[in-house]
Amino acid sequence: MSNKLSKMVKKINRAPKKMRPWLLTKLFCSQVKYANTTGIRILSIEANRVEIELANKKKVQNHIGGIHAVAAALMVESATGIVFGVNLQDSKLPLLKSMKIDFNRRMQGALKAVAMISDEQIKQLQSNEKGDMLIKVVVTDESNESPIECFMDWAWISKKR
Repeated sequence: MSNKLSKMVKKINRAPKKMRPWLLTKLFCSQVKYANTTGIRILSIEANRVEIELANKKKVQNHIGGIHAVAAALMVESATGIVFGVNLQDSKLPLLKSMKIDFNRRMQGALKAVAMISDEQIKQLQSNEKGDMLIKVVVTDESNESPIECFMDWAWISKKR
């Protein structure tokens, strides 16, 4: 990790372990204002892995008492975007190219998303002027099952000066 975001994350990761999720969440939500509306909580950020949780609270519930599909999508976009973003050069612009979410069954309780990026993908991000890649993410609910399957295709281009 070697960009502005990753440098801030490194500083936060030196804080006491109990404070890190709060600090990471504040950092992210200060830049992505809409993420704060759902109440996502960033548990950890590492170069290859990001973990986020979303409690099943009234403000994110659908008509049957589960987490609304849009809130789940925001959590997944955030997790994949962060793991993508901490590895992207500051001179590049991250863009979500497409998202596909299959809702396989009803979500039960809180959700957790774990987004992962490989060392090979990190090398591609750091060496190519532009491109795109699928970022792997696994979502589980309180039953420890995966109620949704997600595919996030992130792209990058050079920032205009």
